[in-house]
Order: sequence, then structure tokens, then C-alpha cells
Amino acid sequence: MSTVIYNSPIFGPVHSRRLGISLGINLLPADGKVCSFDCIYCECGFNEDHRPTLPMPTRQQVAERLEQQLQKMVAEGQLPDVLTFAGNGEPTCHPHFAEIIDDTIRLRNQYCPESKVSVLSNSTMIHRPEVHDALMKVDNNILKLDTVDPTYINKVDHPNGTYDVNRIVESMKAFHGHIIIQTMFMRGVIEGTSESVDNTGDEYVGPWLETVKAIAPQQVMVYTIDRETPTRGLQKATHEQLDAIRDRVIAAGIPCSASY
Repeated sequence: MSTVIYNSPIFGPVHSRRLGISLGINLLPADGKVCSFDCIYCECGFNEDHRPTLPMPTRQQVAERLEQQLQKMVAEGQLPDVLTFAGNGEPTCHPHFAEIIDDTIRLRNQYCPESKVSVLSNSTMIHRPEVHDALMKVDNNILKLDTVDPTYINKVDHPNGTYDVNRIVESMKAFHGHIIIQTMFMRGVIEGTSESVDNTGDEYVGPWLETVKAIAPQQVMVYTIDRETPTRGLQKATHEQLDAIRDRVIAAGIPCSASY
């Protein structure tokens, strides 16, 4: 099984299907995974298989390494389209996430003012005031909502501790539109079982879409599996399925993109 563990605190730049040339910012340890989810489709593998031995980078380390990389990119004439908080788990788990966002915006303004600051988050920490306020400052506040069905969430996303999807939705509404919803659609079954992971049918898409409309995001991104997954038996959603979901979102008056 192939997995991807990212360097910390800075990796790339890489080409993102959704964001363009992206300079990655990984606030988790460089040798393992720290996440409040344990998704069966995660390219970084399962949490228990990648327990880190190194600490999270400090706020100072993140700022210093980011500035060094931006200085290099400026000298080479290759500026990033976006500075993306992603990596080996959930970035908002970092105890100084809010302060690091402030540092990143300052450095972006200094070295590459046309670049966007993006955060890819699983939404589990957005009820925290300091996380909410920090995400209000970034250009692309990209929050995960794979479904609104609790059984499916527990089967596929494997949240650690208590996860209340209704609470997550209310916290998403509190961004008053400053939010991009990101949803993984896929097919198949969990290998060795008869448990389907197909969330492309109306049983899932209908309630999800009604919730999306209630949240009223600025944009929706629907996507599917791109790399090898730690759980076998998972399959990509088809182009036709993603396009149909995308078109339903657009018909509801919300911009939507599909990544295959």
C-alpha cells in the first residue's frame, strides 16, 4: 500500500487539481499523521500506521521556513497561485493555528500579494472561536462535508471522539458564505465486506444538496479518489456522476467545480 507523508512545515510547490500551483504548509509532524478523522480514502494512510515521533513544527519554524521558500520562489520568478494548509492530517489541530495564519498572510502580502491563502480542513475544529476567526481571514476556507448521514460518516470518515454533523453544519452557517464546501464522492465496497461506500445516488446527494443550500457557500468542490487508498475496494466516481452532481449544485445557484 502506497501512502503520502508530506515534509514539514513546507512542501512543494505541487500542482493541485483544484487550486493551481500550490505551496503546501504542513503543520503536522514530518514523520507521521495527526488527524481528527481517519478516512478510509486518505492518501496519508491510517492514523495508527503512521504515528509520529517528531513534534509539530513551532510557529517560528513555520514562519522562517515559509519566508525562506517564498524568497527562493521570488528569486526564481515562480510565484505560487496559492499557499495551502494541508499535509499529514488536520491543520486546525495545531495549537497556534490562528497565529500561524496571521504570519502567513503577512508573508504573502510581502512576497506574493497575488497569491491566495487556502486551508483544507475536515471542519471538526471550526466551532472553536479562534479557528473560526482565523478561517474568516483566509481567501479560501475549504471545509469538508462528505455527507450529512451520520452512519456514512462513521463508516467512511471515522471521526475521533464525538462528531455531530448538525453542529458542524451550524458552524458552517456561521461563516455567512465565506466558505467553500469540499465533498468526496466515490463508489465501491469495503474489501472483505458487503458495505457499500457509494454516496453518488440521490439517497445521499439529495439531503447533502439541501444542506449545502442552507449553508449557502460561495462555492462547492466535488471530487473523487485520486491516489491509492488504505482501504481496498474503493472506486472513483465516474465523470458522469460527478458532472451530474455538479450540475445540480449549479442549478441551485451555487458555483461548483468537479475534479476527476
